[in-house]
Amino acid sequence: MENLKFYVDQNAPKTRFDHYWEKCVGACHAYTALREDYRMMLRKAKKDLGFQYVRFHGLFNDQMSVVREVEPGKYEYNFVNIDNILDFLLSIDMKPFLELSFMPTPFASDDQTCFYYKGNVTMPKSFELWDGLIVELLKHLESRYGMEELEKWFFEVWNEPDLDFFFAGSQEDYFLLYEHTARAVKSVGANLRTGGPATANNEWIPDFISYCEKNSVPLDFISTHHYPSDDPNWNADMHLDNFFGEEVSINSGEIDRRGLLTKMVRIAKHEAGNLPLYYTEWNTSANEGDEFHDTPYSSALVTKTLIDNYGYVEAYSFWTFSDIFEEHGQVPGEFRGGFGLQTIHGIPKPVYRAFELMHQLGEERFPKVEEQGHIGICPVMDKDGKLAILTYNQEMIGKPAAEEKVEIHIKNATGTKALIQRIDDTHANAKKQWEEMGCPTYPTPAQVEELKEASELKTEELSVKVEGEEMVLEFNLPAYGVALIKLI
Repeated sequence: MENLKFYVDQNAPKTRFDHYWEKCVGACHAYTALREDYRMMLRKAKKDLGFQYVRFHGLFNDQMSVVREVEPGKYEYNFVNIDNILDFLLSIDMKPFLELSFMPTPFASDDQTCFYYKGNVTMPKSFELWDGLIVELLKHLESRYGMEELEKWFFEVWNEPDLDFFFAGSQEDYFLLYEHTARAVKSVGANLRTGGPATANNEWIPDFISYCEKNSVPLDFISTHHYPSDDPNWNADMHLDNFFGEEVSINSGEIDRRGLLTKMVRIAKHEAGNLPLYYTEWNTSANEGDEFHDTPYSSALVTKTLIDNYGYVEAYSFWTFSDIFEEHGQVPGEFRGGFGLQTIHGIPKPVYRAFELMHQLGEERFPKVEEQGHIGICPVMDKDGKLAILTYNQEMIGKPAAEEKVEIHIKNATGTKALIQRIDDTHANAKKQWEEMGCPTYPTPAQVEELKEASELKTEELSVKVEGEEMVLEFNLPAYGVALIKLI
């Protein structure tokens, strides 16, 4: 196996590196935010990973007790649980990316629901009732937190209305629902930010923008979702042929699935035009239970995706920060392929550590990200102004992946030593330790602490060679491995 050689000049020009992936993170259900274990995990994710906003479903679900019919045709609002959640978020220096969903049962036009928590997904039986709820909620929030604070939040209308499972209506119905909701929000505060269509699979963006423009409907941002596993569902008319000079028909069978999310993002960015683009859900697959959510595979895919998508997305909200996730009820087991960055007991997964490595990076990067095969390197300056090199060995499931020998030549290096932190099968991988324990469904507190320690990033010294005027670093990078090297 020959070394893959990369070259970095520390004096090369640099460009801005905004941590757009830290602007928002996903959670499951609003009611879950009342749990203390959920809150402990969110505090940790905020501290370690720098997340700024959180988005969740079901703000108006019946468990939240927001609307009650006290007698036929007479309704009472109760915002106490919403206040409890928002007070907590603000107390840890986070803010809400408020998804306005689902339909309170007393206001619903039918009884179709989704998931274990039975969120009603139908249109309102009366827009007067729905609009009144939105206005009263916003007025309440203004009185509690002040308009200046609310203007820092985001108000997103619904979740994935393009899927029958989440919305029992047509595209036209959703556009009308959005129009009413956006106008209600803006009636309370003209500078409050509203957006949508919050679709799965990058759907509806051009039609949604056209509707808002034609009808003078307020629209401050575009939001949508995607996952690598989405692409078989894409329709041919969703694509822009030869976009950026390359064939991007996802269904052609000729496209390499590696980098697929970035191709999706570029299309969505083009369709969004001058509007900010927010991905309010994404992950390494849309299937809860995919075992690779818990393995280094996801850490490598996340690392490459975050590097590649820089400059196209205003915020990129990973779904979710925790396996406290009750769409199908709480499934037993510690490493069960949940969407979360942390397991049900708060054990960080390898993908959590990938976000932690990214959080260590500063706000300057070298313009060139170099790839050879499935090995990539991204040179950046860390928060202390030192050279750091993020490397990954990323390939998609079902394609050959192997350990590679990597050699990095650094010109004009200011440091004399190198430190390395790794994520791979034997580093920062608590699932392997769990398997060696016998895969306990209910690990004891002592086992949980042992697994948390196994998940931690370890810092090791990396040997350095000098060849003429270059510093040379050599190391092996296993399949799906990620490593961060810093010069000191």
